[in-house]
Amino acid sequence: MNQFFGIMLGGAIGALLRYFVSNSMYICLGKNFPYGTLIVNVIGSFLMGILTIIFIEKADTNDILKLTLLVGFLGAFTTFSTFSIDTVNLISQGHILRAFLNIFLNVGVCIFAVWIGLIVGRQI
Repeated sequence: MNQFFGIMLGGAIGALLRYFVSNSMYICLGKNFPYGTLIVNVIGSFLMGILTIIFIEKADTNDILKLTLLVGFLGAFTTFSTFSIDTVNLISQGHILRAFLNIFLNVGVCIFAVWIGLIVGRQI
């Protein structure tokens, strides 16, 4: 039961932080490109890399903490479904180049962010 509570708590915090970060990016950078989704996906990917190394190689971490942060928090913070709808919306609005840029940045940069996060996690 503690596992479910941890996932719910992490998910609630991750969802609220995603909302705050996304809206902040749209206020700062505008809404002509899904900057908010991109930023949370890159940050979440980077954190996934770091936390994976810390939890697997560096620390004897409680399983509930792992579930809370990796499944709950990062699962709610990063947003593949939002990325998908943002991309479809760009295509339907005729912004094909922006749609492909969104795909490239979210997939390519997030994979790179996980890789860098793994490297940073090993250095901690």
